[in-house]
Amino acid sequence: MSNLHLENQLCFSLYSATHVLLRSYKPDLDKLNLTYPQYLVMIALFQYQQLSIKDIAEKLMLEPATITPVVKRLEAKKLTKRTRQKDDERVVIVSLTEEGLNLKEQLSVVQKRVACDTGLDEQAFQNLNKTLNTLTQCVSAKMAD
Repeated sequence: MSNLHLENQLCFSLYSATHVLLRSYKPDLDKLNLTYPQYLVMIALFQYQQLSIKDIAEKLMLEPATITPVVKRLEAKKLTKRTRQKDDERVVIVSLTEEGLNLKEQLSVVQKRVACDTGLDEQAFQNLNKTLNTLTQCVSAKMAD
């Protein structure tokens, strides 16, 4: 079989899986008035309580210039707040407001529903997630060489 068939392209399998998963999140996130990038920032903040813009960008594998407008929109929705680091005012720290913290349970329900949409049992879901994280680390390391 030719390696130049769509079904043999790992990149296409990942792209199409990502595309369909994002579409699965959309109805619930629309109800909460969140975009998928905003959802990811919220999840990072639930995990780490507060992060700098740079740290959020690193964790989401995006550029700080991409994260700043996302955080500004979350702040306009009163879900996050930005403060300047006291010892270095160039560093912007992002944390959740009480209103943002109150979304935690609703976003957990969204994630659980999407996980169910995959049709994978818990073990298969965890194995796939681990495999994808390993793939990301390996390719990132090769790109850094």
